Amino acid sequence: MTADLQTKKAPFVIEWRDGFKIGIAQVDQEHRHLFTLVRALNLASVDHTVDELLDYVVTHFSNEQEMMEKSGYPAFEQHLKLHEEFAAQVGDFLGSDQAWSEERVQDLRRFLNKWLIGHIMTHDLRFGKWLASRPVVSAPVAPVVRKPSGFFARLFGAR
Repeated sequence: MTADLQTKKAPFVIEWRDGFKIGIAQVDQEHRHLFTLVRALNLASVDHTVDELLDYVVTHFSNEQEMMEKSGYPAFEQHLKLHEEFAAQVGDFLGSDQAWSEERVQDLRRFLNKWLIGHIMTHDLRFGKWLASRPVVSAPVAPVVRKPSGFFARLFGAR
């Protein structure tokens, strides 16, 4: 095998699966879209795709947090901390002076997929089960379309 073939790895791609559903239609739809954006990361369009991904993460986190807060989810504050820690990790990764390369794009994709799956299958699923167990389930929150503000805007810069 030549050195070129050894260094070129297949892209790290994880597809959305129904097994990732948490039982809240809006959240599941948003998670599915996040997987689509992560899958779209490639060297040719990384800057544009990262901008789109960050904007959508802000929207998704805002929607999810609003649902949790309005429903009285007891672990809301802990969940909010997880979102803030994620934002800080992404900020550290993107704040690097390192130029984009195929390997760096794959590292970002790998990190995002691993985090998404771990977060969805533990923390978001826990929220989905808690919400489903409630005697009165509130109507889903209408998706928020807003400019990033607060913590995420400070971290990622207003877009």
